[in-house]
Amino acid sequence: MARRRTATLALAALALILSGCGAAHAGTTPAQRSAAIAQDNGDTPPEPAPASSDSPAPTGPRSNAKPAGPAAPAKSGGTPPSAPSAPSGDGGSGGGHGPFGSLTGTGTSAVALTFDDGPSGYTNEVLDLLAQHHVKATFCMIGRQVAGYPDVVKRIVAEGHTLCNHTWSHDLNLRFKSPDQIRADLQRTSDAIHAIVPDAPIKYFREPGGNWGANTVSIATSLGMASIHWSVDPQDWRVPPAQAIINNVCSHTGPGGIVLMHDGGGERHNTVVALRTILPNLAGRFTLIALPTS
Repeated sequence: MARRRTATLALAALALILSGCGAAHAGTTPAQRSAAIAQDNGDTPPEPAPASSDSPAPTGPRSNAKPAGPAAPAKSGGTPPSAPSAPSGDGGSGGGHGPFGSLTGTGTSAVALTFDDGPSGYTNEVLDLLAQHHVKATFCMIGRQVAGYPDVVKRIVAEGHTLCNHTWSHDLNLRFKSPDQIRADLQRTSDAIHAIVPDAPIKYFREPGGNWGANTVSIATSLGMASIHWSVDPQDWRVPPAQAIINNVCSHTGPGGIVLMHDGGGERHNTVVALRTILPNLAGRFTLIALPTS
C-alpha cells in the first residue's frame, strides 16, 4: 500500500511539473506565425526542417533591442516612456551592418518603419493611421497573399509606400534550399506583386524571421533587391500588450533606425492600437521615411 501511495504522489508531482512547463510557453511561436500566414491564404504551411548538427545555425539575433517587460494593455492614448540616452539606430552612418551585410539603418538620420507578413485584413487599418500622420513606410509582402488583397496592394503603391519582397510563403528555412529554388521563390513573389502593380519597383528583400544566409542575400542582390534587417524589433508577432509594443519602439528607436512591425501573420489589433501612439511620438522626434527606391 505504501508503494502504491508513493507512486501516486510521484505521478501527481510529474503532472504539476509538466503543466507548469506548458504555461511557460504562452504566446505565438514562429511556426504558429507561419501557420497563421498560411491560413490567411487558405494554404497549408510547409513543415519546418528538422534540426541537425550539420545545419548552420541562424545568423544574428532576432532583435538588437531587449524585449519590453510585462505591461498593462494600452489605450489609444498610452504614454510612451522617455527615450534612453543611446537608443538603437545607425545614426546615419550607413546601414550594412546586419547579418551577411543586410541593412540595419537608413544611412541618414531618418527612421524607416517597416511592416511584414501582409497584406492582410489589418493592412488597411495601418494605412489609415499612416495617412492620418502623413507617414510613408515600407511593406514586406508575402507573395501568396497578394492575390487575395489586390486593392490593398494598389493602395500601398498609390499612397507612396515602398514595396519589399518577403518570399512566397514565409519559409523560415529558405536559406537551406538550392540557389535555383531560392531564386524561383523570390522571382515568383515579385511576379505576383507585379501582376497587380506592374510598374511598382521592388527594391528590397527581407528574409523571414531574420534567418539570413549568404546565398539568399546574394541572389536578392542579383535580382536588384537590397536586403533589409532591422535595428528595433518589438516582437509584435508574439501579440504582446499594445503598451509593451509602444514602450519597446519608442524607447529603442534612434536616428537612422529601421523599425520592424507586422501588419499580417496573425492577430494584429494590438499593433494597430500601439501605432496610434508610436506614430505621433516618432514623428515628433525623427523624420520618418519609406526606404528609397531610386
